[in-house]
Amino acid sequence: MLVVHHLNDSRSQRVLWLLEELELPYVIAQHQRDAVTRLAPPELAAIHPLGKSPVVVDGDQTIIESGAIIDFIIRRHGGGRLQPEASSPAYDTYQQWLHYAEGSAMLPIMLAMYTGRLGEAAAPLVPRITSELDNHLGYVEQSLAGRDYLIGAFSAADVQMSFVGEAAAMSGRLASLPNMAAWVKRFQDRPAYRTALAKGGPYNMGPRD
Repeated sequence: MLVVHHLNDSRSQRVLWLLEELELPYVIAQHQRDAVTRLAPPELAAIHPLGKSPVVVDGDQTIIESGAIIDFIIRRHGGGRLQPEASSPAYDTYQQWLHYAEGSAMLPIMLAMYTGRLGEAAAPLVPRITSELDNHLGYVEQSLAGRDYLIGAFSAADVQMSFVGEAAAMSGRLASLPNMAAWVKRFQDRPAYRTALAKGGPYNMGPRD
């Protein structure tokens, strides 16, 4: 059975969501951030040397990186669900979103988060970070025009990209991005998302209702 090493308020929440969408059996190994530093607890390093979450253990395999985990679950346990046919052009777009989420989109979001704690010391970096945020969020907004989900039908790409949308929502950046705002509301209303939220515990980036 799959074991998900889940850290509160982290990207591992979307792994739980994917497993609920697929209705797969799994076990949650709960880990809590340090209340002061917000860092992962040291015991995660016993699961994988990086000491990060998510980590999924499947028998004798230990998988890290949320994109790789989502791809692994879909390929090994998904039975063809939540991804396009591999021979279709839509599959290439789907793969692009899986890699784009962490490869490009999250960088300016994380930079804005970290530099926001520096006050005036971060002022020289703010214009460039803001420009990158506008560029990437604008790209996602445009991609969602006229569709409910990133490749049309709901897929694991929406699960992987969800953290980007939720981080943007939490920072108040979706007011001028109606397509993204509607997409975030849409996927947060999915029953499997709500079930995963209940099982995963407190999640600051979740719904505000």
